[in-house]
Amino acid sequence: MVNYMEELSVTEAENLKKTISALFRQTCILQVKYDPVTLTPRDNLHYEICVRHRKFIEDYLSVLGCELVHDPQEHIFRLTGEGVAVERLNVTATKIILLIKIIYRDKILGEGLNATVTNLAEIREYGKNTNLIDEKLTMAEWKDALYVMSKHQIIEVPGAIQNVEDQTKIYIYSTINLYCSGVDIQALIKEYVDEEGGAEVEAGEEDIYKNADE
Repeated sequence: MVNYMEELSVTEAENLKKTISALFRQTCILQVKYDPVTLTPRDNLHYEICVRHRKFIEDYLSVLGCELVHDPQEHIFRLTGEGVAVERLNVTATKIILLIKIIYRDKILGEGLNATVTNLAEIREYGKNTNLIDEKLTMAEWKDALYVMSKHQIIEVPGAIQNVEDQTKIYIYSTINLYCSGVDIQALIKEYVDEEGGAEVEAGEEDIYKNADE
């Protein structure tokens, strides 16, 4: 592995290191990233690095108990396996992620290119209409949920998470379908609405919060 790195240019080797670091940090590498302000797509260098050095990355990750999985349909590389850090979410963050899934599903069916854009005001409205969120959340709770979704490449926000306001555009990536792929959304809504207490939800490489079987 050391010999492989030494044969690369300094820039390519540095980009390879950054890509592997990004995989562990965010678990997903998308081929195309969007500017959330202009909605202009741009190629993702990390994805190109995964394509060019896939065999090396796979061998490197296998030593750490991880696996690099490629989804050619969604154009995504994902990090899976026992070596992947487990994410722990509270129920509030879990419900917000579920709401993002519902918004994405509703819009993709009816609004075409505008399907991927939402904002806090709309998420709140969906929360009220589904009874998933019937209390006023603190900004800290919103920011915690936004941070987790941004970290795992579910959403894109302009600027810093702490600067997101009610009407700030939030871009939703199709990766929401990887982390929330259940087809019976109404059953999930009922389950969370009926739940009491704030037990934490454990999430691994297959699910960010809770994944109903398709």
